[in-house]
Amino acid sequence: MKTLDESSVVVAADHTTSAEVDGESVILDLDGGVYYGLNSSGSRIWKKLQEKKTIEELIDEITKEYDVGRSECEDDIFSLVQNLKENNLINIIDAQKIK
Repeated sequence: MKTLDESSVVVAADHTTSAEVDGESVILDLDGGVYYGLNSSGSRIWKKLQEKKTIEELIDEITKEYDVGRSECEDDIFSLVQNLKENNLINIIDAQKIK
C-alpha cells in the first residue's frame, strides 16, 4: 500500500455515493453495500474529496476554514484519509499520472 504523505493525491472512489443529513455525511459503498457516517468536519473533507486533492491542499483549506492549528489538522486529516482508504472509500492516485 502506498505511504500517505502531504503530496498524496486522493479522491472519493467511484463506487461511493453520499448524502448530507443534519450537517453530517452518510456514505454508501455501492460495491459492499455498507454505510459509513462522518461528523460535520469529516463531511466537509468528504465534500472536498469529490475532486482530486493533495493532502496538503486539504490541510491548507481546512486550516483556513476552521479555527484549528496546522499540526492538529494534519493529524486529523491523515487519520481520516487512512480510515477512508482502509474502508475502500477513496483512491490514492499517483501524482505522476495526473501530470
